[in-house]
Amino acid sequence: MHYDIEKILYSEQAIQQKVEELGKKISRDYKDKNPILISILKGGVVFLADIMRAVSIPIEIEFMGVASYGNSTKSTGVVQITKDCNIDISNRHVLIIEDIVDTGLSLNYILRYLQGKNPLSLNICVLLDKVDTHEPDIEMAYKAFDVPDEFIVGYGLDYDEKYRNLPYIGILKKEIYQ
Repeated sequence: MHYDIEKILYSEQAIQQKVEELGKKISRDYKDKNPILISILKGGVVFLADIMRAVSIPIEIEFMGVASYGNSTKSTGVVQITKDCNIDISNRHVLIIEDIVDTGLSLNYILRYLQGKNPLSLNICVLLDKVDTHEPDIEMAYKAFDVPDEFIVGYGLDYDEKYRNLPYIGILKKEIYQ
């Protein structure tokens, strides 16, 4: 798998350092609020696992699944919920844990959908932000890293269900997916 990586953007150590920083901020900002962390499957699971261990306050976790890529490297533009929340989030503080903001279509859809469930607050914690590929109106309360408009894998992000288990974040060689 490592041979398929063109360049490592963020090492395992850099990721863990940033996760610790975010965990401290989340703990401070949500003190006495018992937030629900909703991880977006599948890519957000690794990030959630590390973030929840870095948070020092009581939390609950939940999962949502959405699809907009199919078997492609580009979004289809159609967002579909594949797994909904199983807990009531009304009058609760909710923090969405997302692996990457690419086009922003999925995240905007999730935000509108969850806002309809009347949470007390709704914020975003994202691992990676492709700043140049989405509309600037997406407000992220917590963000780990900006990344270039390249095909990124590792630390939960995949190509064709592979590379999620890489401990770092890297750019996949073009010949692998073209």
